[in-house]
Amino acid sequence: MNHDDIILNIRMKKSISTMKNYFFAVKGMDCTARVNKAIIAITGAKRMFWPGGSMDRKTIVFFLTFILGATLAAAADDWFRDAVFYEVFVRSFSDSNGDGVGDLNGLTARLDYLNDGDPATGTDLGVTALWLMPISPSPSYHGYDVTDYYGVNEDYGTMEDFKRLAAEAHKRGMRVIIDLVLNHSSNQHPWFLGASDDKSPKRNWYVWKKSQPTGWSQPWSSGSSSDYVWHALRAGEYYYGLFYNGMPDLNYFNAAVQEEMIAVAKHWLDAGADGFRLDAIRYLFESGPGKGQADTPETHAYLARFYQALKQHKPDCYLVGEIWSDADTVAPYLAVPRELDAAFNFDLAGAIVGGVKDRNSGYINATQEVTLETYPKDAADATFLTNHDQNRVLNELAGKVERAKMAATVLLTIPGTPFLYYGEEIGMPGTKPDENIRKPMLWSDGENAGFSSARPWNAPARVRPGIHVKAQAADPGSLLSHYRRLIHLRADHIALRRGDYKELPLGHKNIYAFLRRHARQTLLVVHNFSSETVPDLKLPAESKLKLIRDITGDSASEAIPPLAAWETRIFEVAPVVLP
Repeated sequence: MNHDDIILNIRMKKSISTMKNYFFAVKGMDCTARVNKAIIAITGAKRMFWPGGSMDRKTIVFFLTFILGATLAAAADDWFRDAVFYEVFVRSFSDSNGDGVGDLNGLTARLDYLNDGDPATGTDLGVTALWLMPISPSPSYHGYDVTDYYGVNEDYGTMEDFKRLAAEAHKRGMRVIIDLVLNHSSNQHPWFLGASDDKSPKRNWYVWKKSQPTGWSQPWSSGSSSDYVWHALRAGEYYYGLFYNGMPDLNYFNAAVQEEMIAVAKHWLDAGADGFRLDAIRYLFESGPGKGQADTPETHAYLARFYQALKQHKPDCYLVGEIWSDADTVAPYLAVPRELDAAFNFDLAGAIVGGVKDRNSGYINATQEVTLETYPKDAADATFLTNHDQNRVLNELAGKVERAKMAATVLLTIPGTPFLYYGEEIGMPGTKPDENIRKPMLWSDGENAGFSSARPWNAPARVRPGIHVKAQAADPGSLLSHYRRLIHLRADHIALRRGDYKELPLGHKNIYAFLRRHARQTLLVVHNFSSETVPDLKLPAESKLKLIRDITGDSASEAIPPLAAWETRIFEVAPVVLP
């Protein structure tokens, strides 16, 4: 190798290091920002390592190839920041074979309702990702007590049906994540049935005591006691099951359990899943009663290893956790070393629904500010209104559709990856018990609500006329049409998907206004949280902002017009305010 080749080799190695730094820097940026960063990276490399000269053609091709690959990889890895998720209880969504139970093929047949794959149309809902509640074999209707982590519940179909669903979703640009219940199995799982023999090799896959311990309880319930979590198998044999006796907790102090559950997750990623909603993730390791039952150091350490293992297996997989607690408890799961990509923001969900119900946006802004101050700076949020464990939105809002529209509008205009619960978009009702908030989807006013040709596994909700997809799809003023417009609007504006958040008080108690600021665009969002028109709203003089366009009305606008009752307007403003 001659002197010039040696010098070139040194420069190339240094340049590769520069490009690697570029790769890590662009995660979280949109494509335009990545291109700008790429230009800076190439220019910087040239100045540092080719001073006074120019790069030859091969070197330029090398850089461009590396940049393109890194840009695409970085874009793929954080796809969830642009997504809108739709939570589906497969049993209740659509029945394809006439047995009264929803199934995977029924969901596949309904994909065009959710996303038809054509961004130019506005007749689909526009969601870009699915979260499937548990689909593995289980003795219960809900599936959160699994008997085979590697299989598909026969009520829902086969593994081939799941792979077909994932493939069809991917064709439409949609991702699919599934519920993964790591904390516990069913007491009918072969592992537990084997573990009931104290000489079984599976014995240590669960947590056992020879006498019932005292001082234990379910962390979320002040009225529970040790007999709620330690269950007698037979005299002198008690096993730990945090939720109930049908869900024995797995023993994560056993390395074999740790490795098995990583293998389970990889199995589903290989089958076409794009990630997981991790159920009850706070409770994996228990070191003692009380504080030792949740959020233990061992749980954090294992989740960091679990996360790393899955990211190495499939770098763009998405892990979102159920941590039903406050921001201080959630934040460590999102810190470095990263354990999750996001966690559901239960406090914010309650603030949105409560704020709209009470016409008090202060709840929402205060909770949003706590989230932003407490979470790591680059953390993603997972936002929602209600889910499969809570009363449905319309019931929480006393059946008032205009308030349901406002709750949806807030959800889809604040930061975070929004999750919708199936039927929320048409105002499906439902209050506890759980079976009543997981009823069949209302597709029409026909027999069995268009869900099945047979008697459904659970009777469809009794509703007033018009609460079904067929009626609302044709009504531009419906709740469904409102959701469609919002989701498509969000898809069209980078600031709504990735912009930061800054409250902008406009001097009226019923007005909730804030900026969504991105390097390419700044938007002003103005919500009227009242049943009266609010006139004469003005931008604060010190903001130095100028309205350019009303994107909700797609028209030029130089002033905020009067806001009708429960109305929202979104304006593009200048100058672009960098976060």
